[in-house]
Amino acid sequence: MSAAVCGLKQRYESVLGGPMEWQIQPQPEMLPTGIPEIDDAAGGGVPRGCLTEIFGPPSSGRASVLAAILAQTTARQEFCALVDAEDAFDPASAAAAGVALERLLWVRCAHNAEHALKAADLLIQGGGFGVVAMDLGDTPPETARRISLTSWFRLRRAVEHTPTVLIAIARQPNARTCASLTLECARERVEWSGARFTSRLLRGARVRATATRRRKACSPVFTVKAI
Repeated sequence: MSAAVCGLKQRYESVLGGPMEWQIQPQPEMLPTGIPEIDDAAGGGVPRGCLTEIFGPPSSGRASVLAAILAQTTARQEFCALVDAEDAFDPASAAAAGVALERLLWVRCAHNAEHALKAADLLIQGGGFGVVAMDLGDTPPETARRISLTSWFRLRRAVEHTPTVLIAIARQPNARTCASLTLECARERVEWSGARFTSRLLRGARVRATATRRRKACSPVFTVKAI
């Protein structure tokens, strides 16, 4: 510890009337996403007790990343909650991706982002979920941007000191500094099968996900298979 820091510490202790203990925040437990490339880039997965934001344009792989996380979590016998702001969730596709639907609570919010925020807050406070995901992916960006930073801060504080992973899905980043981890998804190319001018089937898409955590960024590339 430098002399300047020692002097500052002594000044604070004289004001406080006692010793000041330096506290180091413990590293959060990580929940694997089920996508090795993302897990390697993000330091083991998505952090528990924190807000993770996954964003990108439509067909960028963000829904596939969420499905992988839900599948991984329900396979660990944990319960998950999906707050669906725009009623866009497809249970059949989720089941095909490996999500155990019997351990997934689906909350439909009928195109109301404010109701989605309140529902996510109540679910976090109720406890018992390994993952609480709020899907604003089909919410118009101008509507999602109207969510105040105070609301995001309240959600971040609610999930602190819990074993829950809070995930927000959107087209653009909205939580800003309230998110401990951000994953930006972008489609690189689409893979097809079949002749070009006859019937063609979607096989998958190459996706780049830029993981940003603690001012470090890494961009792994992986393939999302069509269901």
